[in-house]
Amino acid sequence: MNGATPPHSIGELSARTGVSVRTIRFYSDTGLLPPTDRTPAGYRRYGEAALDRLHLICVLRELDVDLTTVRRVLDGDLSVAEVAAAHADATALQIRALRLRHSVLRLVARRDADPEETVLMHRIARLTSDERRRLIADFIAALEAGTPHARDAAAALRTALPELPDEPSDAQLAAWVELAELVADDDFRGRMARAALPPADEDLLPGVAAEAVAELVPFVRQTVAEARAAGIDPEGDEATPVVDAVVARFAAVLDRPDDPELREWLAGRFEAGHDPLVERYWRLVWTVNDWQVVPGHLPFQPWMAQALRRPGRVSSSRR
Repeated sequence: MNGATPPHSIGELSARTGVSVRTIRFYSDTGLLPPTDRTPAGYRRYGEAALDRLHLICVLRELDVDLTTVRRVLDGDLSVAEVAAAHADATALQIRALRLRHSVLRLVARRDADPEETVLMHRIARLTSDERRRLIADFIAALEAGTPHARDAAAALRTALPELPDEPSDAQLAAWVELAELVADDDFRGRMARAALPPADEDLLPGVAAEAVAELVPFVRQTVAEARAAGIDPEGDEATPVVDAVVARFAAVLDRPDDPELREWLAGRFEAGHDPLVERYWRLVWTVNDWQVVPGHLPFQPWMAQALRRPGRVSSSRR
């Protein structure tokens, strides 16, 4: 052989590469790894080029490249770079699908979902981006076919459409599933038609003079925003001075005593001026879009209503 490396048997190739004899024989039989030569007895022998070729085949197979594509690379029809680029894209899609599956499984576990709910959540989570947009668009279109107020609500919804990213976090996926469940509910559509837009200040306190409303509503809105920013729980002890300050301002401006009757009236007005399910919709949109929740932009009514309704606060007036 004039000093050249002697050809290898299949067994020697197997020992040098760790690939089983059976697999090497398969590659050889299919033409992916043709023998360099044969012995007089017909046994296949492979040179160094065949060894390099086998290494490339193994790498491509480990990267999950199919045999047809491997053959095209070996025949020179495709470059390794082209194959790598295509399979990188395919692998990214697989990773995205696995992440989505992982998030759905964790969501099902957290919600302790029954079989029917599990199927629904899986179907919702797997909607394409076009299908998700169509779902929201259909919901808004149904509002636009309603009353003038419903059409105003639809216009408001169009200013902040939910857009689930291709690789959502667990929180974003959970928010999207809940959002999709909401917009599929006919009762919720009716509530959105009535309450998507925040009520005007004068509608919050019917029967109260406009000058008093102009002073009271901004005060309570700012006070609640500051309490939220400070992380104060409306049902916690730290909320008591906040409630007392709001009620005291109302009592002074309206020239009424701070008594259970005033507190009950305030709680009722704050509850009537807000739909918590509609607020939930907007919070879900913020979560899906990964927008920062600004305390000053949240409705103040639910916080105040919850704070006032804490046992003992309505009756604990300051006479």
